[in-house]
Amino acid sequence: MIDIREVKTIEQLEQVQQLEYDVWGMPPIPIHQTLTAVKNGGIVVGAYDGDKLVGFSYGFAGFREGKSYLCSHMLGIDENYRSQGIGESLKNAQQMLAIERGYDLMVWTFDPLETRNGYLNLSKLNGVCHKYEQNCYGEMQDGLNKGLPSDCFEVSWYLTSDYVIDDVSIDATNAVPVASCTLNEQGLPQLEISENFVFNESVYALPVPKDFQTLKTKDPALALEWRLQTRKLLQNLFAQGYTAVQLQQQDIYNEYVLVKLATLGLEGAN
Repeated sequence: MIDIREVKTIEQLEQVQQLEYDVWGMPPIPIHQTLTAVKNGGIVVGAYDGDKLVGFSYGFAGFREGKSYLCSHMLGIDENYRSQGIGESLKNAQQMLAIERGYDLMVWTFDPLETRNGYLNLSKLNGVCHKYEQNCYGEMQDGLNKGLPSDCFEVSWYLTSDYVIDDVSIDATNAVPVASCTLNEQGLPQLEISENFVFNESVYALPVPKDFQTLKTKDPALALEWRLQTRKLLQNLFAQGYTAVQLQQQDIYNEYVLVKLATLGLEGAN
């Protein structure tokens, strides 16, 4: 049984460091930084199998444009414990602690083409994404991100909103596709954009690959094409006031569902 606990001590943070290295294969965050964050508004939660740390989520206090929030910077799970709902459990524990400490907003970033993360962040947690950061972290060298521009969605999780608390679901039955996805001769997904859209529908859908890591390995050029094409479409949609609210599965691809941000009733959202 997996136990979720708050991480506070140096010894626990040393375990986080080791798991960071195991997941990303790069030098971990120094303990003097994570310990200072924990002492000054940050929140770290860990998932334990007995005494073994198998997952963590690390966040620090943030402040922007007169608004304080929790910046949830990293979430990592031991490869042997993935697809067991641990990420969702970590986030839910982080949410409860954040609300107790006065936060009503949590933000973090993820690669929009990593759809496992998209499903957790949007469909499971009811986060929303309407900010696209181009090459957010520069050229990254870790095993998961090496070789492509490090584009990111910024997730906004309105912790105490009706949208999150009531687990509101968006009806995507009549979503208008902004592109189509087919398989090429190698059986890999490719995006086809057929026209220039004037974005005025209530719900849109954007195809994205089911397994971007495999696509990067098999055809790096095609992976880069996906990055650049979806970047342009998403930036245009966000500029017109849309936000990504769900990640849903189709036969050969996944897709983001986007609606007008103003229709969600998220106080303070912009």
